[in-house]
Amino acid sequence: MAISAQDVNKLRQMTGAGMMDCKKALQEANGDFDEAITILRKQGQKVSEKRADREANEGVVFAYTAPDATEGVVIALKCETDFVAKNEEFVALGNNILNTAVAQKPANIEALLDLAIDGLAIREHLIAMVGKIGEKIEVGAYEYAKADTVVTYIHYGAKLGVLLSLNGAKGEAVVEAGKDVCLQIAAMNPIAIDKDGVDADTIAREIEIGKDQARQEGKPEAIIEKIAMGKLEKFYKERTLLHQEFVKDSSMTIAQMLKKVDANLSITNFKRVSVA
Repeated sequence: MAISAQDVNKLRQMTGAGMMDCKKALQEANGDFDEAITILRKQGQKVSEKRADREANEGVVFAYTAPDATEGVVIALKCETDFVAKNEEFVALGNNILNTAVAQKPANIEALLDLAIDGLAIREHLIAMVGKIGEKIEVGAYEYAKADTVVTYIHYGAKLGVLLSLNGAKGEAVVEAGKDVCLQIAAMNPIAIDKDGVDADTIAREIEIGKDQARQEGKPEAIIEKIAMGKLEKFYKERTLLHQEFVKDSSMTIAQMLKKVDANLSITNFKRVSVA
């Protein structure tokens, strides 16, 4: 059947797809707009599948903190190129996904993808954008936190974000301290809050590395274990948040900085989210 330019333009406005794709979809659907939209989504799915093995190492990190600072959300919407990451529609979709996550608090990414925006599941919005843009697009991370105080931080360029939970105290001074801790996490990339949070495999690996280094330095076998444990303590100071030197004041650790703010203040959790 004949498809008018007006119908093609209407479908293009509805879907954002290219003019020729819209025309072909309408022809295949015999002018039925709903069927044409379904065809376009299927085309998007095909594009998504073709690009499933591509690396999505660009994108934008979005964050929300509740007005009372007791809840926070961070998401990462990923794509293949920085050009797409700066696309207005891509950013708008990221903000819509963030707002939906804030409103409905899904348990995980899969649950988030099932939520609807304007009657269409988020996973379908992603497929449609893949079909339109021609790049792999995915929600790379979703983190939600609820605590006495929750602080979020987006690093310059919006490629990296932090979600921090603190308990034991509230107030402006706690929020400001939380911002400093978020900056610390972004800069120093700790692997755990404290020693207790470091997994056994990592500890075993670090001890073995310490032993090998000591042997290569020619140290006596009788003190190899002691040297390795000393290196492990150094590892804790460098890689666990509370033991790290505070980036804004190296005369104290993060634990000491927090104690100065409030003796009862503690970090209960943190998430460092990156699109890379």
